[in-house]
Parts: sequence; structure tokens; C-alpha cells
Amino acid sequence: MSIDIETARKVAHLARIKVEDEDLPALAADFNRILEFVEHLNEVDVEGVEPMTSVTPMRLKRREDVVTDGGMADKVLSNAPDAREGFFAVPKVVE
Repeated sequence: MSIDIETARKVAHLARIKVEDEDLPALAADFNRILEFVEHLNEVDVEGVEPMTSVTPMRLKRREDVVTDGGMADKVLSNAPDAREGFFAVPKVVE
């Protein structure tokens, strides 16, 4: 598969990336190098290889799933421009 300049332009547009016309050939070349690398990876024999999430076996630390208030409401509210009675105070926006 080969990416031409028009395809590179379309991909940049879909990704909402502004690419100048003079930069499109370089972008197309970069896309082609990426696709070559992926095709190269497809040649690797992975038969019998177990999927893994990390190169080192690790277990995530577990904690009890308990709902708390965080224990720092005063600290959080200290950042608010206006806080009253333990809540954020905001101006009324609906009449």
C-alpha cells in the first residue's frame, strides 16, 4: 500500500491538522515509512506467543473500593473563587 499526496492531504484534514501544500510530499513519505514498518512487523512469526501487557510480570496494587469524601474538602474549596457552606458557589445562569 502506498500513500500519495492526495491521501496525505485527506488524512491531515480528517485529523484536523493544517499541513501546507509544500509539506505534503514529506508527510506522504512519512506515512509510507510507517506503513512499511507495519508490514515488516506482519512478517514476524508470533505463533504460540502469549499476549502480554508488559515485559515484566506485574500485579496492580489493589485497594478496597470504598466511597469517601477524599478527606480534603477544605483544601479543594480553598481554590474556588467563591465557596459557601462547603460547596462551590457559582452565579445563576438560567432565569
